[in-house]
Amino acid sequence: MSLQLPQMAPGRRRASARRAGLGATLGLGLVLLAGCSSESRGEWERLAMPEPITEQGESTLALWQGAWIAALITGVVVWGLIAWVVVAYRRRSDDEVPVQTRYNLPLEIFYTVAPIMMVVVFFAQTIRVQDIVLEESPAPDNIVEVTAQKWSWTFNHGIGAVDVAADEDNEDDEFPYEGYAYLAGTLTDIPTLVLPVGETTRFNLHSPDVIHDFGVPAFLIKMDVIPGRVNSFEVTPTTEGTFKGKCYELCGAYHSRMLFNVEVVSAEEYDAYVADLADSNLASTGVQAELPILGGEDARTQVGLASTRSGGEGQ
Repeated sequence: MSLQLPQMAPGRRRASARRAGLGATLGLGLVLLAGCSSESRGEWERLAMPEPITEQGESTLALWQGAWIAALITGVVVWGLIAWVVVAYRRRSDDEVPVQTRYNLPLEIFYTVAPIMMVVVFFAQTIRVQDIVLEESPAPDNIVEVTAQKWSWTFNHGIGAVDVAADEDNEDDEFPYEGYAYLAGTLTDIPTLVLPVGETTRFNLHSPDVIHDFGVPAFLIKMDVIPGRVNSFEVTPTTEGTFKGKCYELCGAYHSRMLFNVEVVSAEEYDAYVADLADSNLASTGVQAELPILGGEDARTQVGLASTRSGGEGQ
Protein backbone atom coordinates (compact mmCIF):
# COMPACT_ATOMS: atom_id res chain seq x y z
CA MET A 1 0.00 0.00 0.00
CA SER A 2 1.41 3.40 -0.97
CA LEU A 3 0.42 6.93 -0.19
CA GLN A 4 -0.50 9.24 -3.05
CA LEU A 5 -0.27 12.96 -2.82
CA PRO A 6 -3.37 14.85 -3.85
CA GLN A 7 -3.19 16.01 -7.48
CA MET A 8 -3.78 19.67 -8.31
CA ALA A 9 -6.40 20.32 -10.94
CA PRO A 10 -4.98 21.43 -14.33
CA GLY A 11 -6.76 24.79 -14.12
CA ARG A 12 -5.28 25.51 -10.69
CA ARG A 13 -1.82 24.52 -11.94
CA ARG A 14 -2.07 26.99 -14.80
CA ALA A 15 -3.28 29.74 -12.45
CA SER A 16 -0.40 29.09 -10.09
CA ALA A 17 2.07 29.18 -12.96
CA ARG A 18 0.64 32.50 -14.16
CA ARG A 19 0.89 34.00 -10.68
CA ALA A 20 4.48 32.79 -10.36
CA GLY A 21 5.39 34.23 -13.76
CA LEU A 22 3.73 37.56 -12.95
CA GLY A 23 5.55 37.73 -9.63
CA ALA A 24 8.90 37.01 -11.28
CA THR A 25 8.26 39.65 -13.94
CA LEU A 26 7.30 42.30 -11.39
CA GLY A 27 10.31 41.44 -9.24
CA LEU A 28 12.67 41.71 -12.21
CA GLY A 29 11.08 45.02 -13.19
CA LEU A 30 11.58 46.43 -9.68
CA VAL A 31 15.22 45.34 -9.69
CA LEU A 32 15.82 46.99 -13.07
CA LEU A 33 14.06 50.22 -12.05
CA ALA A 34 16.02 50.36 -8.79
CA GLY A 35 19.25 50.22 -10.77
CA CYS A 36 18.29 53.10 -13.09
CA SER A 37 20.12 56.35 -12.47
CA SER A 38 18.95 59.73 -13.75
CA GLU A 39 21.48 59.38 -16.58
CA SER A 40 20.20 55.98 -17.66
CA ARG A 41 16.61 57.21 -17.47
CA GLY A 42 17.61 60.04 -19.79
CA GLU A 43 19.06 57.49 -22.21
CA TRP A 44 15.74 55.65 -22.19
CA GLU A 45 13.87 58.87 -22.90
CA ARG A 46 16.25 59.67 -25.77
CA LEU A 47 16.13 56.04 -26.97
CA ALA A 48 19.93 55.63 -26.61
CA MET A 49 20.70 58.84 -28.51
CA PRO A 50 23.37 61.10 -26.89
CA GLU A 51 22.05 64.21 -25.19
CA PRO A 52 22.31 67.08 -27.71
CA ILE A 53 24.18 70.23 -26.68
CA THR A 54 23.38 72.32 -29.76
CA GLU A 55 20.25 73.91 -31.15
CA GLN A 56 20.62 71.91 -34.36
CA GLY A 57 20.96 68.64 -32.43
CA GLU A 58 17.50 69.07 -30.88
CA SER A 59 15.92 68.61 -34.31
CA THR A 60 17.92 65.44 -34.92
CA LEU A 61 16.82 64.04 -31.56
CA ALA A 62 13.17 64.86 -32.30
CA LEU A 63 13.41 63.02 -35.64
CA TRP A 64 15.00 59.99 -33.94
CA GLN A 65 12.34 59.85 -31.23
CA GLY A 66 9.50 60.37 -33.70
CA ALA A 67 10.77 57.57 -35.94
CA TRP A 68 10.93 55.17 -33.01
CA ILE A 69 7.46 56.13 -31.78
CA ALA A 70 5.99 55.60 -35.26
CA ALA A 71 7.79 52.27 -35.58
CA LEU A 72 6.54 51.10 -32.17
CA ILE A 73 2.94 52.11 -32.97
CA THR A 74 3.17 50.22 -36.26
CA GLY A 75 4.62 47.20 -34.45
CA VAL A 76 1.89 47.19 -31.82
CA VAL A 77 -0.82 47.35 -34.49
CA VAL A 78 0.78 44.53 -36.50
CA TRP A 79 1.37 42.36 -33.43
CA GLY A 80 -2.21 42.98 -32.31
CA LEU A 81 -3.62 41.98 -35.68
CA ILE A 82 -1.48 38.84 -35.71
CA ALA A 83 -2.70 37.88 -32.22
CA TRP A 84 -6.31 38.60 -33.16
CA VAL A 85 -6.11 36.45 -36.30
CA VAL A 86 -4.45 33.60 -34.39
CA VAL A 87 -7.22 33.61 -31.76
CA ALA A 88 -10.27 34.47 -33.88
CA TYR A 89 -9.52 32.08 -36.71
CA ARG A 90 -7.98 29.22 -34.77
CA ARG A 91 -9.01 25.67 -35.47
CA ARG A 92 -11.69 24.79 -32.93
CA SER A 93 -12.08 21.09 -33.65
CA ASP A 94 -10.09 18.34 -35.32
CA ASP A 95 -12.54 17.95 -38.21
CA GLU A 96 -13.01 21.66 -38.87
CA VAL A 97 -11.53 23.14 -42.02
CA PRO A 98 -11.14 26.94 -41.87
CA VAL A 99 -12.58 29.04 -44.66
CA GLN A 100 -9.99 29.37 -47.41
CA THR A 101 -9.68 32.97 -48.66
CA ARG A 102 -7.73 33.35 -51.89
CA TYR A 103 -7.47 37.14 -51.85
CA ASN A 104 -8.87 40.27 -50.25
CA LEU A 105 -8.55 43.25 -52.55
CA PRO A 106 -9.20 46.04 -49.98
CA LEU A 107 -6.67 44.49 -47.59
CA GLU A 108 -4.06 44.10 -50.30
CA ILE A 109 -4.51 47.74 -51.36
CA PHE A 110 -4.15 48.82 -47.73
CA TYR A 111 -0.93 46.95 -46.99
CA THR A 112 0.52 48.25 -50.25
CA VAL A 113 -0.46 51.91 -49.86
CA ALA A 114 0.15 52.21 -46.08
CA PRO A 115 3.90 51.35 -46.19
CA ILE A 116 4.39 53.71 -49.15
CA MET A 117 2.74 56.55 -47.22
CA MET A 118 4.91 55.79 -44.18
CA VAL A 119 8.07 55.95 -46.29
CA VAL A 120 6.93 59.26 -47.83
CA VAL A 121 6.33 60.76 -44.38
CA PHE A 122 9.68 59.52 -43.06
CA PHE A 123 11.43 60.91 -46.14
CA ALA A 124 9.74 64.31 -45.82
CA GLN A 125 10.61 64.60 -42.13
CA THR A 126 14.21 63.55 -42.77
CA ILE A 127 14.62 66.20 -45.48
CA ARG A 128 13.09 68.83 -43.19
CA VAL A 129 15.52 68.05 -40.36
CA GLN A 130 18.45 67.79 -42.77
CA ASP A 131 17.70 71.31 -44.02
CA ILE A 132 17.63 72.58 -40.43
CA VAL A 133 20.89 70.89 -39.48
CA LEU A 134 22.79 71.93 -42.63
CA GLU A 135 21.39 75.46 -42.88
CA GLU A 136 24.15 78.07 -42.75
CA SER A 137 23.40 81.47 -41.30
CA PRO A 138 24.27 84.57 -43.34
CA ALA A 139 26.51 85.89 -40.56
CA PRO A 140 27.92 83.29 -38.14
CA ASP A 141 29.58 84.59 -34.99
CA ASN A 142 32.74 82.55 -35.56
CA ILE A 143 34.35 80.54 -38.35
CA VAL A 144 36.83 77.82 -37.44
CA GLU A 145 39.04 76.21 -40.08
CA VAL A 146 39.40 72.55 -39.10
CA THR A 147 42.23 70.53 -40.61
CA ALA A 148 42.16 66.74 -40.38
CA GLN A 149 45.58 65.24 -41.12
CA LYS A 150 47.07 61.80 -40.50
CA TRP A 151 46.54 61.39 -37.60
CA SER A 152 45.33 64.31 -35.58
CA TRP A 153 43.51 67.63 -35.83
CA THR A 154 44.41 71.30 -36.19
CA PHE A 155 41.94 73.99 -35.13
CA ASN A 156 42.37 77.50 -36.58
CA HIS A 157 40.53 80.24 -34.69
CA GLY A 158 40.13 83.64 -36.30
CA ILE A 159 41.56 86.79 -34.71
CA GLY A 160 39.58 90.01 -34.95
CA ALA A 161 36.34 90.68 -36.79
CA VAL A 162 34.94 88.07 -39.16
CA ASP A 163 34.49 88.99 -42.83
CA VAL A 164 31.66 86.68 -43.87
CA ALA A 165 31.86 87.82 -47.50
CA ALA A 166 35.34 86.28 -47.74
CA ASP A 167 33.85 82.92 -46.79
CA GLU A 168 31.18 82.82 -49.50
CA ASP A 169 33.47 80.61 -51.58
CA ASN A 170 35.27 78.56 -48.94
CA GLU A 171 37.45 76.81 -51.53
CA ASP A 172 39.27 79.92 -52.75
CA ASP A 173 42.38 81.53 -51.22
CA GLU A 174 40.48 84.17 -49.26
CA PHE A 175 39.81 83.67 -45.57
CA PRO A 176 37.41 85.56 -43.28
CA TYR A 177 40.00 86.76 -40.73
CA GLU A 178 43.12 88.88 -40.89
CA GLY A 179 44.99 86.50 -38.61
CA TYR A 180 44.69 83.09 -36.98
CA ALA A 181 45.52 81.36 -33.73
CA TYR A 182 45.93 77.63 -34.13
CA LEU A 183 46.20 74.50 -32.01
CA ALA A 184 47.69 71.40 -33.63
CA GLY A 185 47.42 67.97 -32.06
CA THR A 186 49.72 64.98 -32.38
CA LEU A 187 49.41 61.26 -31.82
CA THR A 188 50.35 61.76 -28.19
CA ASP A 189 48.77 65.18 -27.62
CA ILE A 190 44.98 65.24 -27.99
CA PRO A 191 43.91 68.76 -29.04
CA THR A 192 40.95 70.64 -27.58
CA LEU A 193 38.45 72.57 -29.67
CA VAL A 194 37.15 75.50 -27.64
CA LEU A 195 33.76 76.99 -28.57
CA PRO A 196 31.62 79.80 -27.11
CA VAL A 197 28.19 78.92 -25.75
CA GLY A 198 25.21 80.65 -27.32
CA GLU A 199 27.12 81.68 -30.45
CA THR A 200 26.92 80.17 -33.93
CA THR A 201 30.20 78.67 -35.12
CA ARG A 202 30.83 77.50 -38.66
CA PHE A 203 33.34 74.72 -39.32
CA ASN A 204 35.18 74.64 -42.65
CA LEU A 205 36.66 71.16 -43.00
CA HIS A 206 40.00 70.61 -44.80
CA SER A 207 42.14 67.53 -45.45
CA PRO A 208 45.58 67.46 -47.10
CA ASP A 209 45.82 63.67 -47.37
CA VAL A 210 42.92 61.20 -47.16
CA ILE A 211 39.24 61.22 -46.30
CA HIS A 212 38.53 61.79 -42.62
CA ASP A 213 35.26 62.43 -40.78
CA PHE A 214 34.75 65.18 -38.19
CA GLY A 215 32.20 64.23 -35.55
CA VAL A 216 31.13 65.00 -31.99
CA PRO A 217 28.44 62.70 -30.56
CA ALA A 218 26.95 65.53 -28.49
CA PHE A 219 26.47 67.57 -31.71
CA LEU A 220 24.43 64.70 -33.23
CA ILE A 221 26.15 65.35 -36.55
CA LYS A 222 29.31 64.28 -38.32
CA MET A 223 30.65 65.21 -41.73
CA ASP A 224 33.27 63.88 -44.14
CA VAL A 225 36.53 65.80 -44.56
CA ILE A 226 37.52 65.29 -48.19
CA PRO A 227 40.79 66.31 -49.88
CA GLY A 228 40.21 68.96 -52.55
CA ARG A 229 36.79 69.86 -51.19
CA VAL A 230 35.73 72.05 -48.26
CA ASN A 231 32.60 70.82 -46.48
CA SER A 232 31.06 72.98 -43.78
CA PHE A 233 28.32 73.04 -41.16
CA GLU A 234 27.34 75.16 -38.17
CA VAL A 235 26.47 74.54 -34.54
CA THR A 236 25.12 76.74 -31.80
CA PRO A 237 26.12 75.21 -28.44
CA THR A 238 23.60 75.58 -25.64
CA THR A 239 25.45 73.82 -22.81
CA GLU A 240 28.86 74.50 -21.30
CA GLY A 241 31.08 71.54 -20.57
CA THR A 242 33.68 69.16 -21.97
CA PHE A 243 32.78 66.62 -24.65
CA LYS A 244 34.50 64.06 -26.87
CA GLY A 245 35.09 64.09 -30.62
CA LYS A 246 36.87 61.81 -33.07
CA CYS A 247 37.34 60.77 -36.68
CA TYR A 248 34.55 58.51 -37.93
CA GLU A 249 36.24 57.45 -41.19
CA LEU A 250 38.82 54.66 -41.33
CA CYS A 251 41.78 56.74 -42.49
CA GLY A 252 44.87 54.62 -41.93
CA ALA A 253 47.03 52.84 -39.39
CA TYR A 254 46.45 55.29 -36.53
CA HIS A 255 42.83 56.15 -37.22
CA SER A 256 41.91 55.21 -33.64
CA ARG A 257 44.24 57.95 -32.35
CA MET A 258 42.39 60.75 -34.16
CA LEU A 259 40.68 62.02 -31.04
CA PHE A 260 39.94 65.50 -29.79
CA ASN A 261 38.07 67.19 -26.98
CA VAL A 262 35.46 69.92 -27.21
CA GLU A 263 35.18 72.51 -24.47
CA VAL A 264 32.20 74.85 -24.54
CA VAL A 265 32.80 78.00 -22.50
CA SER A 266 31.35 81.49 -22.14
CA ALA A 267 31.94 84.06 -24.87
CA GLU A 268 34.35 85.99 -22.63
CA GLU A 269 36.37 82.87 -21.87
CA TYR A 270 36.49 82.03 -25.57
CA ASP A 271 37.85 85.46 -26.50
CA ALA A 272 40.49 85.18 -23.77
CA TYR A 273 41.42 81.67 -24.98
CA VAL A 274 41.95 82.82 -28.58
CA ALA A 275 44.07 85.76 -27.40
CA ASP A 276 46.22 83.49 -25.22
CA LEU A 277 46.54 80.97 -28.06
CA ALA A 278 47.71 83.71 -30.44
CA ASP A 279 50.33 84.84 -27.91
CA SER A 280 51.51 81.25 -27.52
CA ASN A 281 51.84 80.84 -31.31
CA LEU A 282 53.78 84.10 -31.54
CA ALA A 283 56.13 83.07 -28.75
CA SER A 284 56.84 79.66 -30.31
CA THR A 285 57.20 80.68 -33.98
CA GLY A 286 58.13 84.36 -33.81
CA VAL A 287 55.43 85.33 -36.32
CA GLN A 288 51.70 85.88 -36.25
CA ALA A 289 49.83 83.45 -38.53
CA GLU A 290 48.00 85.39 -41.21
CA LEU A 291 46.58 82.27 -42.85
CA PRO A 292 45.08 79.13 -41.33
CA ILE A 293 47.14 75.96 -41.25
CA LEU A 294 45.56 73.63 -43.77
CA GLY A 295 48.09 70.88 -44.32
CA GLY A 296 51.59 69.97 -45.27
CA GLU A 297 53.70 67.12 -43.92
CA ASP A 298 53.35 68.68 -40.49
CA ALA A 299 50.21 70.73 -39.87
CA ARG A 300 52.22 73.13 -37.71
CA THR A 301 54.45 74.22 -40.59
CA GLN A 302 53.11 76.09 -43.56
CA VAL A 303 54.23 78.52 -46.22
CA GLY A 304 51.67 81.04 -45.01
CA LEU A 305 53.28 81.33 -41.58
CA ALA A 306 56.50 82.77 -43.02
CA SER A 307 54.94 85.11 -45.55
CA THR A 308 52.56 88.03 -45.78
CA ARG A 309 48.96 87.72 -46.79
CA SER A 310 49.64 89.39 -50.12
CA GLY A 311 52.55 87.14 -51.02
CA GLY A 312 51.94 83.77 -49.41
CA GLU A 313 49.31 81.09 -49.59
CA GLY A 314 48.27 78.51 -47.04
CA GLN A 315 49.37 75.04 -48.01
